Amino acid sequence: MSTFTVPRGLAGVVVTDTGLGDVRGTEGFYHYREYSAVDLAEHRSFEEVAHLLVEGHLPDRAELTACRERIGTARVAPAALTEVLPVLVRGARSPLTALRTTWSWLGGHLDLPPGYDSTPQERADQALRLAALAPTVLAAAHRLAAGLDPVPADPGLGHTADYLRMVTGRDPDEEDVRALERYLVLTIDHGFSASTFTARTVASTGADPAAALVAALGSFSGPLHGGAPSRALEALDEIGSPDRARAWVREQVAAGRRVMGFGHAVYRTRDPRSETLKRIAARRGGPLAELAVRVEEEVERALAELKPGRELHANVEYYAGVVMEQVGLPRSMFTPTFCVARAFGWVAHVLEQALDPKIIRPAARYVGPPAPQPLP
Repeated sequence: MSTFTVPRGLAGVVVTDTGLGDVRGTEGFYHYREYSAVDLAEHRSFEEVAHLLVEGHLPDRAELTACRERIGTARVAPAALTEVLPVLVRGARSPLTALRTTWSWLGGHLDLPPGYDSTPQERADQALRLAALAPTVLAAAHRLAAGLDPVPADPGLGHTADYLRMVTGRDPDEEDVRALERYLVLTIDHGFSASTFTARTVASTGADPAAALVAALGSFSGPLHGGAPSRALEALDEIGSPDRARAWVREQVAAGRRVMGFGHAVYRTRDPRSETLKRIAARRGGPLAELAVRVEEEVERALAELKPGRELHANVEYYAGVVMEQVGLPRSMFTPTFCVARAFGWVAHVLEQALDPKIIRPAARYVGPPAPQPLP
């Protein structure tokens, strides 16, 4: 009988090495390669950070121009996809479901070979093409579901600005673009989340990038992973006013329900992503931001009383919903927007994993009835 112990959810188990970044939960700090993720969000564009993760360094001016052109060109849907997209999204539960189906279709349409049989450059070209199409597909799925015509991508715009334009159908305000871009940079990667681990597991088999991204998106679609920003904002709506917050928390805890937007699996102090988004939301102001700040204080006090000894602070989802509402995104697009960023993080992990010839094949501890038993 095996005597090894397995932490629930593999918490803290190191499964591989990575040069992409790290999350230091006890410090409330995380980084992409050698740079603070928060500093990058404040001072660099989404394309610069995508280049950092995929290529290994921040781009110079010429490299940035080439990167923007590469992503912008790939963001334009090929004619075959434009033709079939209404069929792919018909009946889809959400834009994320539509993207999952589209990525799978693209893998077949582009006849992607197994990653095992591709060069690193070929894998990068294939994976980046898929990731760059995410905002185009997500925005089109949203608009088609609303009875609106999709807005074609504009390769001359930045990735964030074009995404906002394709969703809303209007040229976005520069302040909105910058606020959303900071959010996208903050969430492009975050250690070995469930979806990232899933992507790397599939990549370790030598599968093509589309297969790895589809698998990652399947993991990401669960409300315990990528589906919380809109739920956190719905909780704010339900609370209504700060003086109602503590009673609301008690009701949630008594019923055994999660307090969406609070607590994190890794951070044992404040979530630096939440703190950055809080500053962005507060600078923009408005009733929603003011309510969020005051409710956060009351919820944290209530959680400290009900769950003493646990550090339960606002996480990234709490203020992400506030910022996305401020820039004009509908709530149905909150989690898809998270995916616009994370798609590039998945790509970086898929490409890194593909360089390792060892397949990810963990063991399980058997806890069923003793074997063998005679057949009845």
